[in-house]
Amino acid sequence: MTEEELLLEIEQAAQDIGVHIRYEKGNFDGGYCILRDERIIVVNKKLSDIKKCSVIAQALGEYGIDNVYMKPIVRTYVEDEIVRAQMQATKNVIKRKESNEKENTATHTQPTDVQQ
Repeated sequence: MTEEELLLEIEQAAQDIGVHIRYEKGNFDGGYCILRDERIIVVNKKLSDIKKCSVIAQALGEYGIDNVYMKPIVRTYVEDEIVRAQMQATKNVIKRKESNEKENTATHTQPTDVQQ
């Protein structure tokens, strides 16, 4: 399956669950949102087809894909992208926590050699 075919399949899956996809230009990759009670995935139109697939797949994970038919290869791709996004989010949380702990340790250390 080509990247273009994969993109068409993922767009169809979004349409099947009532999610509209808008391709816009700007300084962003994309993501899901709700605008005036309409479920939308906004995607940067300058992205490559495979990156568009990734953005849409991750956004579909937010809506849920259990009740939509997808070809097995498409479902596998979407599920893998959802897991990859979750793992990246977890890594980011851990990095922030470690950074905050280092910052707190550095600002709250007591001198060990205190003379009276």
